[in-house]
Amino acid sequence: MQTQLNISLSAKIKAKAHELGFYACGISRSRFLEEEAPRLENYLRAKRHGGMQYMENYFDKRLNPSTLVPETKSVISVLYNYYTPKKQVDTAAPIFSKYAYGKDYHHVLKDKLNQLLAFIRTEAGDVNGRAFVDSAPVLEKAWARLSGLGWLGKNGLLITRQAGSFFFIGELLVDIELGYDHAGKDYCGTCTRCIDACPTQAIVAPQKIDANKCISYLTIEFKGEIPKKFKGKFKNRAFGCDICQDVCPYNQRARAHNEPLFEPHPLFLNMTREEWQKLDEATFREMFRKSPVKRSKYAGLKRNIDFL
Repeated sequence: MQTQLNISLSAKIKAKAHELGFYACGISRSRFLEEEAPRLENYLRAKRHGGMQYMENYFDKRLNPSTLVPETKSVISVLYNYYTPKKQVDTAAPIFSKYAYGKDYHHVLKDKLNQLLAFIRTEAGDVNGRAFVDSAPVLEKAWARLSGLGWLGKNGLLITRQAGSFFFIGELLVDIELGYDHAGKDYCGTCTRCIDACPTQAIVAPQKIDANKCISYLTIEFKGEIPKKFKGKFKNRAFGCDICQDVCPYNQRARAHNEPLFEPHPLFLNMTREEWQKLDEATFREMFRKSPVKRSKYAGLKRNIDFL
């Protein structure tokens, strides 16, 4: 039962989250995600996770927050805007996903979530909690949906009605009762723009993505030689892909982020196609020293550029 004290603390947490720069904050009751179990099982059985073998690990932990933080009672979900209208000057240059323009979001969000946890402890005393940002077996989109922050679009991404889907998701698992939000409606309707726009047909059905065909997976997670059948289908994407987001009607409402750490390196936007093709390892290290792009390593990015 939600007490007035729970609701009051929840309101303070949300106000602090906004103060820290989060676009939105929602809270859901921690529980075993029974409805997600068959979806995850079917996803793995169909091998739609490609070579991401880590997805097969910690099945129970992905469904039950209490296996990560003992006696978790509440899941606090937050969204952090990363949308930018800035574009690379040379329209023929290899294209990078918007999320990779600036500093690695894991560190940016984790720091802010830890500040939010510290605030909760000042308000509620000895709270056991832990912050997560896309680096542990947490079904972040499921929890964000359950906390009323948006719905799962046909492209498999969380979409907000007010500002689209260019958001990072983070969570705090805490062992205290709070006031809880509830999942909202799905507003995709009959729209299939994301499915129709995917150049590799990776969206095999609404909310079902085959990583083996996904440009983001193939340019970031995949470590082998990119299959020749995809030659000419990447639409010049060298690291990640925003095509299914760019065509989403709700992303017409996206507004530029105001996070200085997400601003690109001075060289980045002005590099020409020819300069990218001649990219050396020293320049790669300079530009992407604290960037998500370093995940692909120099050899991986060169592979992607050469494939285009």
